[in-house]
Amino acid sequence: MIKITADDIFDGRKFHGPDRALVLDDNATVSALVPLSWVGEDFITVEGILSPGFINTHCHLELSHMKGVIPPGTGLPAFLTAVMENRQPPAAEVLASAIDSAAEDMRIRGIVAVGDIANTAATAAVKIRTAPHLEWRTFVECMGVSDQFAPQRLEHSLSVLAQFRQHRLPANLVPHAPYSVSPTLFRLINGLQHNDFISIHNQESQAENELFRHKTGPFLDFYRHFNMDASSIGGAGANSLPAYIGYFDKAQTVLLVHNTFTIRTDVEAALSRTGDTYWCLCPNANLYIEGMLPDVPMLMDTPGVNITLGTDSLASNHQLCIWSEIATLRDKFPAIPLETLLQWATINGAEALGIADRLGSFEKGKSPGIVQIVNNEARLLNMQSLIV
Repeated sequence: MIKITADDIFDGRKFHGPDRALVLDDNATVSALVPLSWVGEDFITVEGILSPGFINTHCHLELSHMKGVIPPGTGLPAFLTAVMENRQPPAAEVLASAIDSAAEDMRIRGIVAVGDIANTAATAAVKIRTAPHLEWRTFVECMGVSDQFAPQRLEHSLSVLAQFRQHRLPANLVPHAPYSVSPTLFRLINGLQHNDFISIHNQESQAENELFRHKTGPFLDFYRHFNMDASSIGGAGANSLPAYIGYFDKAQTVLLVHNTFTIRTDVEAALSRTGDTYWCLCPNANLYIEGMLPDVPMLMDTPGVNITLGTDSLASNHQLCIWSEIATLRDKFPAIPLETLLQWATINGAEALGIADRLGSFEKGKSPGIVQIVNNEARLLNMQSLIV
């Protein structure tokens, strides 16, 4: 047995203080979290705070080769334009190397599970290879603004989905965003069998709400730039979230990502549906693209809101690090307790991705990984070094 104590231990839901010991078997499976006085003298003392491994509920691993390509502060429509025009890597090996490096960096920084967006199967190889150390749920994005071509867009995304599922990698087909999915495509996605988890980029810019309320704004220029027929999208007289959330009427779990310009009535509209809803915050990406953060106090004060954390991509972030997201939220919203932020990063994320039976908390029988937080840095604790 391995017995570890630290300055404090966070179990996924609360802090326990310095007089506790985390007891693990030789496979790093949790046996107990008990008073230090119960474990005798053969325990290991480490610095800082111990936490279960972090859950990154929103990432774009396949954009890892785009680090530093797009400058901060462009606003979302211009950012999307730059992504679409620059996402093709100079060579396949450049993309593969960037993906491998980003995945390993996430692991070192204490991330043990990732909800990852995919438009291609480029990340399948690293997900197969790292499966013993990182859990992945892949969200294959489907997008298409023309109702006419919705069946073809769905078929293309289903072919990508099949490439992940054939390797037994958990994967779902999801809509990209309300401004990039036509009504017919929303209905087709909702009608899929064995697709009970939806992730969607939500209200990442004010331009999105403007499009849906008035059918005006920067997204019209975006569509014209790419010669898209998006006549079926927008003009609903309401913000985007109330306009599209009703498409998901099969009690799916819905993960709403970003929520930068979400207001309380939008939240209430989402919570009125049947099925679990989670709200993923990616603060560093929000600041990188729009220079804005969600109304986090409003989300916290609304009953029924469950918050998780994500990193978005290296095209919109300087690193894929959940602790960096926590640090930003602590800086901008100092009244939020660290205990709450760590809940979002651990048990809430695990519950959102459907993996709370094995990750997200120090509960008996789980192998959640251990993050050590020292001097405002978080790293995966090297269990092998403790055993030696």
